[in-house]
Amino acid sequence: MLEEEVYSHSSPIWSEEFLAGSSGGPIPIHTGGQKRKPSEPLPHEETKKLRIVGDIPMELINEVMATITDPASMLGPETSLLSAHSARDEAARLEERRGVIEFHVIGNSLNQKPNKRILMWLVGLQNVFSHQLPRMPKEYITRLVFDPKHKTLSLIKDGRVIGGICFRMFPSQSFTEIVFCAVTSNEQVKGYGTHLMNHLKEYHIKHDILNFLTYADEYAIGYFKKQGFSKDIKVPKAKYLGYIKDYEGATLMGCELNPSIPYTEFSVIIKKQKEIIKKLIERKQAQIRKVYPGLSCFKEGVRQIPIESIPGIRETGWKPVGKGKELKDPDQLYSTLKTILQHVKSHQNAWPFMEPVKKTEAPGYYQVIRFPMDLKTMSERLKSRYYTTRKLFMADMQRIFTNCREYNPPESEYYKCANLLEKFFYTKIKEAGLIEK
Repeated sequence: MLEEEVYSHSSPIWSEEFLAGSSGGPIPIHTGGQKRKPSEPLPHEETKKLRIVGDIPMELINEVMATITDPASMLGPETSLLSAHSARDEAARLEERRGVIEFHVIGNSLNQKPNKRILMWLVGLQNVFSHQLPRMPKEYITRLVFDPKHKTLSLIKDGRVIGGICFRMFPSQSFTEIVFCAVTSNEQVKGYGTHLMNHLKEYHIKHDILNFLTYADEYAIGYFKKQGFSKDIKVPKAKYLGYIKDYEGATLMGCELNPSIPYTEFSVIIKKQKEIIKKLIERKQAQIRKVYPGLSCFKEGVRQIPIESIPGIRETGWKPVGKGKELKDPDQLYSTLKTILQHVKSHQNAWPFMEPVKKTEAPGYYQVIRFPMDLKTMSERLKSRYYTTRKLFMADMQRIFTNCREYNPPESEYYKCANLLEKFFYTKIKEAGLIEK
């Protein structure tokens, strides 16, 4: 009922004197005080250039750009290069361009004549925050939203507030505290939350404040992670201790802004870059004569591999930087690794590692060891030409020793066998010239 009264033009709660002061209004984030027409481009759209890394022919860039100049083409099925998350963000951006939604930074000023529109929006923000943040006392929300030291980036649709981010800037401490962040429930999952945060980032970049801090409850952590927030706080504790409000049961999260990123245009820039890369790949694919199998090592826990181990990479003309010890001839590498593996399997301390560990013999082994390895598996991999580089071979062998020491106590016979066999293995590797002696 209060909301209906606030938004009604004939409401008796607004006096004649108060209405006379409602001609002013908040300054939109990027329109310089004048409302932009839906058909007009954003002022920064002409100045922000596409950022592309690498030496890409201009004729190719122009060719690709010609296919994606229509903003509506950004909103396609999932066959496009945009993810669902990026597509929603782009939908919100287009709504802003058409004038469906607006963004305004507002606050309660005590040294100016009251403005009806601003106070209406502040009441609307208090209403949204109260509904979406039921654990937060309404009196507390009201006090901060109407506090002159706090500002709120409000999201307006059809003249009404549907979301916002309440924050307090600490320029002397080089950070801003985000206090409340919410979008009304019937307007969620439309990309408004991301676009709202992107506007806030650009607003702060213009004001030379490049760090956000906020306390997020268990329901908000996921949202803030998507917006680039992390539990790894970059701001020194001495900077915010005593400034930021503490909340029990919440997690402190921070976000460091990059002033060179146009956040509200980020999804568009990535879209264009992906289109260009896709065109380049398509041109290269037309020249490919042989298709190599994909890499399976990452599924088994390998975090990184040398570039030269990618099948077909050398055929493209790529050459390794530095000296290196890799054998360029695949047959020579296979023969060398086969000899080393035979020596290892014949060693007197190799018996515990000849075959995969049996669950009946080692209870809980596969709960402790996520990526098991054994000499039989390595023999099968060698036979299938899995080991395209010495590093992959050495990584699997090292995993055998590491797994053994992780599962067994140091005084055990298995632990001692692993140490002795490891020493023997590296002796053979050095003798083969695969690593320096």
